[in-house]
Amino acid sequence: MILKDVMSLVDKGEMLPLMEEFYTIQGEGFHKGTAAYFVRIGGCDVGCHWCDVKESWNAETHPPTEIDKIVSNAYNYSDTIVVTGGEPLTWNMNPLTLALKAKGLKTHIETSGAYELTGVWDWICLSPKKNKLPVGVIYDKAHELKVIVYNKHDLIFAEEQAKKVNSNCILYLQPEWSVREKVTPLIVDYVMQNPEWKVSLQTHKYLNIP
Repeated sequence: MILKDVMSLVDKGEMLPLMEEFYTIQGEGFHKGTAAYFVRIGGCDVGCHWCDVKESWNAETHPPTEIDKIVSNAYNYSDTIVVTGGEPLTWNMNPLTLALKAKGLKTHIETSGAYELTGVWDWICLSPKKNKLPVGVIYDKAHELKVIVYNKHDLIFAEEQAKKVNSNCILYLQPEWSVREKVTPLIVDYVMQNPEWKVSLQTHKYLNIP
């Protein structure tokens, strides 16, 4: 297949720059502790300085992969599929999610919301970032809001974002891993004073699993 044809399929969402896929335990948020198959899509220009998967940023380093292959692999492992990145909404998620749903699989996404929401999702984890804010309807559609806390000002940012989400959205504060010992006490105190929030931890890192 020539490059022009490949890029046309990528633009349509019929091929996606696949960084990695793996079966593991969801470590964060509402579904923590649940077995799930993760599909990590390359490409992200949000640019969080503390990102722990910066190798996902450049989509050109990850091979365009047919969504039928992704779906077939996922179906062999789990009925819960988590699409993450990178920033998966950089790409059209409609073809992938429709193919997953056709197999009877549950579709979850982890996204900053920096691009328009595409795809059919059973669960949307919105994790907004200051330098490229969410757009479109995702505040209304999000099932959980997960704000990463790197410093005290992130608690103010979290309050601002919580005012924008729907009333059923579950609110989480999660310490950024590299400063977890410093910010976890701040988060605990905040949640105790504001019990509408919950603490999310990267339990997969404590368990030493992907």
